[in-house]
Amino acid sequence: MTQELVDKIKSNPDYQELVSKRTGFSIKLSIAMLVVYFTFILTIAFNPSVLGTPISSDSVTTIGIPIGIAIIIFAFILTGIYTKRANGEFDDLSNKIKQAIKED
Repeated sequence: MTQELVDKIKSNPDYQELVSKRTGFSIKLSIAMLVVYFTFILTIAFNPSVLGTPISSDSVTTIGIPIGIAIIIFAFILTGIYTKRANGEFDDLSNKIKQAIKED
């Protein structure tokens, strides 16, 4: 790829929109995941008895197990949300950029 082509792509308004939207969306999802994860870790560090509470009086399983599983499921959901948007809006913008470059 030549420097001229790189400069043409970078100056394309659709490319700038793509980078802006994708970056903003990625940061929001990353912050959501980090808040959930670090809340869990900080709870383990500073108040482990909360997560060590049994689900019921005769249960061996603690509340921490389903919460940990929920965090893993939450990560999969965030991945699905990003993938859905990437395959829709972000791919559409990428295709517009490719088409604009081919026409020039």
